[in-house]
Amino acid sequence: MPETNVTQLLVQSCQGDRAAMDQLLPLVYDELRRLARAYLRRERPDHTLQGTALVHEVYLRLIDQHSVRWQNRAHFFAMAAQMIRRILVDHARGQKAAKRGAGAVKLSLDEAVGLPGQRDLDLIALDDALHGLATIDPDQSRVVELRFFGGLSIEETAEVLGVSPATVNREWSSARAWLFREMTRRAAT
Repeated sequence: MPETNVTQLLVQSCQGDRAAMDQLLPLVYDELRRLARAYLRRERPDHTLQGTALVHEVYLRLIDQHSVRWQNRAHFFAMAAQMIRRILVDHARGQKAAKRGAGAVKLSLDEAVGLPGQRDLDLIALDDALHGLATIDPDQSRVVELRFFGGLSIEETAEVLGVSPATVNREWSSARAWLFREMTRRAAT
């Protein structure tokens, strides 16, 4: 997907060009579907949220962001990461409430994003831990959100945050270690 086309359309949409958003969908749809498939592949087999529904919900929420001044493709997908996180966590909380507290929704993290020594992850516990991390180090929390929920690479994350890839690597490693300790501590209580 040509980054300049996406960036150009996002800028035009900020200037009130509704047709630009219509042109944007075909350019970002496949990437959003790839992200949705990646997350839903980690879910349990009987998960009730479908990939297409997730993509459409994310896209609808993104185009409804009237106060956002889109900077570029990476900024768009960073916002998509936030939307994916909210939708998946809301869905997990709804499912958990519907089951009257029975087992939380589990995700299986891939090797690139996984926490050390942990293959299955409670999405609600991760969200709670990320909120805790955000109070201590908002930058690290943002790196995790962009990498895990947004599927952004180290380089794309660095671009969104305006820092070097080396900084993102350091923050990523530190955040993963903190989250692992926090989630292990919470699971033991």
